[in-house]
Amino acid sequence: MTSRNISRFWEWGKKIICVGRNYADHAKELNNIVPTEPVLFLKTPSAYLTEGSPILIPKYSNSVHHEIELGVVIGKGGTAIPQSSAMQHVAGYALCLDMTARDVQDDCKSKGLPWTLAKAFNTSCPVSEFIPKERIPDPGNVKIWLNVNGQMRQNGCTSQMIFSIPFLISYISEIITLEEGDLILTGTPKGVSAVQVHDELHAGIDDVVSMTFKVGRL
Repeated sequence: MTSRNISRFWEWGKKIICVGRNYADHAKELNNIVPTEPVLFLKTPSAYLTEGSPILIPKYSNSVHHEIELGVVIGKGGTAIPQSSAMQHVAGYALCLDMTARDVQDDCKSKGLPWTLAKAFNTSCPVSEFIPKERIPDPGNVKIWLNVNGQMRQNGCTSQMIFSIPFLISYISEIITLEEGDLILTGTPKGVSAVQVHDELHAGIDDVVSMTFKVGRL
């Protein structure tokens, strides 16, 4: 399926395509309308972070939130991919964090501006080790969780997603050609909240993967 080392996709993948408000309860907790079609935004590859390095709160934000998500790693590129064959384009998965400068996002939303400053800053996309496709036989029924300093903050299941992974792959590829090594962030369940300097974030998929990140500030 792949000609490069897909298990280190973060070193060479070109795009991080994110889906907002894909869990109804999360949309509601931020007083957003539940979408009738996917809400898309992008992160740059410089947002990637792997274990051993800290999440850095940008200087211009005083309220950065955690959002735990299942990431889909593309192994075979394509344009206008049918839903029926979408999973053939998946190489595997990663547990991911969509770190969000919520105060900046709220300001951008109020002014009708893009979310780039809130979503794409360096270290805003911490990722776990690569999870081979076979380890998650049913990505539509995966429990993901996150705790902060030992306290559970998010605990959801991908069965709660509004738009399924095959649908998202098909929808996105109609607009943006998907390439090997691209990452799709599929949305976050409810429970997002602010992190502080020195916090420790621990997240996982039981019996599959876990990851830990500490929080610092630029």
